[in-house]
Amino acid sequence: MKKLMKGNEAAAEAAVYAGVKCYFGYPITPQTEIAAYMAKHLPEHGGVFLQAESEISAVNMAYGAAAAGMRVMTSSSGPGISLKQEGISFLAAADLPCVIVNVMRGGPGLGGIQASQADYFQAVKGGGHGDYRLIVLAPQSAAEMAELTVTAFELSDEWRIPVMVLADGMIGQMMEQVDMEHLPEAKTYEKPWAASGRNGRSSHNVINTLFLEPEELERRVLERGERYARAEAELQRWEEYRTEDADIIVTAYGITARIAKAAVRRARSNGIRAGLVRPVTLWPFPKKAFGRSCRRVLCVEMSMGQMVEDVRLAVNGRCETEFFGRTGGVVPTEEEIYERIKEAESDR
Repeated sequence: MKKLMKGNEAAAEAAVYAGVKCYFGYPITPQTEIAAYMAKHLPEHGGVFLQAESEISAVNMAYGAAAAGMRVMTSSSGPGISLKQEGISFLAAADLPCVIVNVMRGGPGLGGIQASQADYFQAVKGGGHGDYRLIVLAPQSAAEMAELTVTAFELSDEWRIPVMVLADGMIGQMMEQVDMEHLPEAKTYEKPWAASGRNGRSSHNVINTLFLEPEELERRVLERGERYARAEAELQRWEEYRTEDADIIVTAYGITARIAKAAVRRARSNGIRAGLVRPVTLWPFPKKAFGRSCRRVLCVEMSMGQMVEDVRLAVNGRCETEFFGRTGGVVPTEEEIYERIKEAESDR
């Protein structure tokens, strides 16, 4: 049955459906509805909700619960995600599954509370210290907030890599129909590595991220790097629209991709061969989607230009790459994107 709900509420309900057992968070606009939903409903399903005294406390509680083998989630926005970065690095170093939802707001600093996509670098390049990666999923609707949250738990457990669901404030706050009865199957995974007692073993499991011998630390980092390489080869996801004969390919993610798709439809109706590539995984970035040749790629973001760097690497000089962005909480319009497409068409 379809329900009208905010993207934040959809993510929270999907997490409960996926079997999350612990949620630790702290209120901050525009993601507070996630914590509010969890406070009301997670205990009804046998889970634990705890509002920590800070974002730093919340992510370290998530670390502890993940180490014990629990399905765990935390969420925040902007400054709160920045405070969580050390803990996220620890989660990655301990190979602990955890789902982190970032409903992006404008920055830097306190910035504003309007939608933004300026946390891309922080998410996909690693905002904490050391050689690590997060799997990063980018929903474009409330329905995908739900779907990709379920997927996030599955991927995190399977790969033992923390997963970030990277949404913008508009998707978190907008209300849309969501069909919770058609979510992906919520798979579960055995966790023999968890620090949850001996369970018949001769010794306890130990979760540790400190290795004082350089050779031992290098070995572990290299082993993790091999897992990242496999994930990069296997997990690239994207959506294409009217790209088969496109001269101009627009690329965007999240809410911006929905606006860009409308601009592409408008361009097509006016005889311009435009198409859209929407990355669904931001890491691993869907390089395979940019393997074809076209005349120009237009990258549209709600930032000063971050994903465009990965687009240029993926395009690898096969065609020109341009950027158009709005920032500070300003959302690009269909008209603005269409005008950029027209400019690209006329500049032959």
